[in-house]
Amino acid sequence: MALDTFVPVAPGSDFPLENLPFGVFSRRRQSGGDPSCCCGRVGVALGEHVVDLGTLSEAGAFTGPMLSGADCFRKGSLNEFMALGYAAWQEARTTLTRLLSSAEGVLRDDRTLQEKILIPQSEVTMHLPARIGDYTDFYASKEHATNVGTIFRGKDNALQPNWCHLPVAYHGRASSIVPSGTDVKRPRGQTLKPGSTQPHFVPSAVVDFELEMGAFVGPGNQLGSPIPIESAKEHIFGIVLLNDWSARDIQKWEYVPLGPFNGKNWATTVSPWVVTLDALEPFECPAPVQEPPVLPYLREQHRTTYDVQLEVQIQPRDSSEAAAVSASNLRHLYWTFPQMVAHHTSSGCNLRPGDLLGTGTISCEDGPGSLLELSWAGQRQIAFECGGSTHNRCYLMDGDTVILKGHCAGPNGRRIGFGECRGRVLPDDSQC
Repeated sequence: MALDTFVPVAPGSDFPLENLPFGVFSRRRQSGGDPSCCCGRVGVALGEHVVDLGTLSEAGAFTGPMLSGADCFRKGSLNEFMALGYAAWQEARTTLTRLLSSAEGVLRDDRTLQEKILIPQSEVTMHLPARIGDYTDFYASKEHATNVGTIFRGKDNALQPNWCHLPVAYHGRASSIVPSGTDVKRPRGQTLKPGSTQPHFVPSAVVDFELEMGAFVGPGNQLGSPIPIESAKEHIFGIVLLNDWSARDIQKWEYVPLGPFNGKNWATTVSPWVVTLDALEPFECPAPVQEPPVLPYLREQHRTTYDVQLEVQIQPRDSSEAAAVSASNLRHLYWTFPQMVAHHTSSGCNLRPGDLLGTGTISCEDGPGSLLELSWAGQRQIAFECGGSTHNRCYLMDGDTVILKGHCAGPNGRRIGFGECRGRVLPDDSQC
């Protein structure tokens, strides 16, 4: 049954009352405005509005045992709220659902308080939702790993022997994670041109997107104390869209023998609204069958994932429109988020609130999640119609904007959405 709110929510909005994703925003400074409004604050998205949880907390709206008197919503990040754990997250969600519903009069009938807490999204700037101390990017899509392995090693040796036994990953760079809407610059690096025996230091000619999702860690674990698979889900605060920008030519030259480095560390874009697992629960679905069976520490009693429809669009520099170039779904991901948490900590590694775990490119049989796969490593161009013109790409051109979108489709047109994960490629402007 759909939930009704007194706040206007357009049909098909990503952010109905059933969603209530968390993020960090600042209100754009206006002449004569309160300077404190320019500081980052915690909010939730509802329709075309942001609900200011800091102001709502100051008004005494949170009266439950976990959040009464707490100041976690008056911070410039979600880390403290994430660290409180599931009981606090559920308490906040329950309180907000009640206060923002049509049946509850506390906010509905208080226009003065409404004016303070309901801010049009058009008037805010969104920031990274958390202070990200560490970022790990996995390689969790079997279809993606198979495609990439086939391109570089051949069909008979597509998957490495370890791939079906553990969720492969590399340690990414947290400092270069940026929120949606941030431009990224084409990187320079060492590449080996075809037929050459000596590398050159040049701008990357092979810039790619990667269609991913990322999970933010809530409560962490003590160093030396692994998180068991049975409780791993309790350590996941919520999920965002993620584009792990890649310079494939730099990556190809440097990744042997230790894996990705400068080809990956120059930019990662995330969507600003973190959708909680409670909001996604109605869209749980069976995860892919794992064969051969995994070791006991990775074995899930109830193995599920989420039916999140994903899409990648490209908007060329000379166009005001964007066109879809690929579509996929989180439900195809071979390794689940709880398995990522359990394996990450199995050695005793300690996760902390705000850490980010990326899925790696999410591909499916009919929807590759990267240009590397779509163009089969540049061997064929993809064509798309945009703004009345046909555009062809093997990889991204300067000025291209990449837009990732995702949502769960519910009955009666209701959906749980993630908003956009958007970034534009700027040209290299160095004089090296």
